[in-house]
Amino acid sequence: MTGNPVKLLFVCTRNRLRSPTAEAVLNQIDGVMAISAGINHDAETPLSGDLIEWADRIYVMETAHKKKVSRQFAALLKDKPVRNLAIPDDYQFMDADLVARIKSCFPEYFT
Repeated sequence: MTGNPVKLLFVCTRNRLRSPTAEAVLNQIDGVMAISAGINHDAETPLSGDLIEWADRIYVMETAHKKKVSRQFAALLKDKPVRNLAIPDDYQFMDADLVARIKSCFPEYFT
């Protein structure tokens, strides 16, 4: 790896299935550091301002996540766009179809 790693933040509702899967998949890539969090109060890792500030790029799983993140952390987002991956809550952790769908969102890493 050369230079600083790109820091990716993945956000879903409870941080139990989709975003932890994305974290695990992207952490396999040299030059990437990934962390996941959830927007609900009962999330495994609740989303915080510190995580928003840490991230270079922020990815959410649904439109509702994007709205909540954008509203709650508007002052911290500045030039950080929040990208919606449009992945519904239809998968289990590390489900093969979920992994494939996540990889398809990042062709720059998975060819």
